[in-house]
Amino acid sequence: MNLKSKIREIPDWPKPGINFKDITTLLEDKQAFRQAVELLAAPFRGQAIDKVVGIDARGFLLAAPVAYVLRAGLVIVRKKGKLPSSSICQDYTLEYASNTMEMHDDAIKPGENIILIDDLCATGGTALAACDLIERLGGKIMGIGFLVDMPFLGGSLKIKERGIFVNSLVEYERE
Repeated sequence: MNLKSKIREIPDWPKPGINFKDITTLLEDKQAFRQAVELLAAPFRGQAIDKVVGIDARGFLLAAPVAYVLRAGLVIVRKKGKLPSSSICQDYTLEYASNTMEMHDDAIKPGENIILIDDLCATGGTALAACDLIERLGGKIMGIGFLVDMPFLGGSLKIKERGIFVNSLVEYERE
């Protein structure tokens, strides 16, 4: 199945010049959703993955079923102020904004094998900030899975240059 054909594109959202990749249409298609989850999990099958980290908010939708498939725990990374317990924070820059994310400070134990799942990689700021949080807690990043990669924005290259394996299911070569 061509997963790219299941993703709706919305021009000039959230601001002019951005061609938003709306994955909700893929999630609504039960076969496409199942295939995406299976393909995101595939490179990590047979590895001892302790936890899957999902990034707020669309990353949660993919990380949870991947964690289930891999029989791993699920950790969530949220925007600042959204977690109820003690947490660590990391600032990051996006294609069109900057923000702060946080993770519970007891969510990952030193030495745990971690994969990170998110819906989209653009400039890599969000994923790299999440990697920083994981590593600060002593987690070993086994790889990152993205439903969508926009390599022309350089994010996946930055991640790979850091020595992290990247598995992307759909690529867009331009906005």
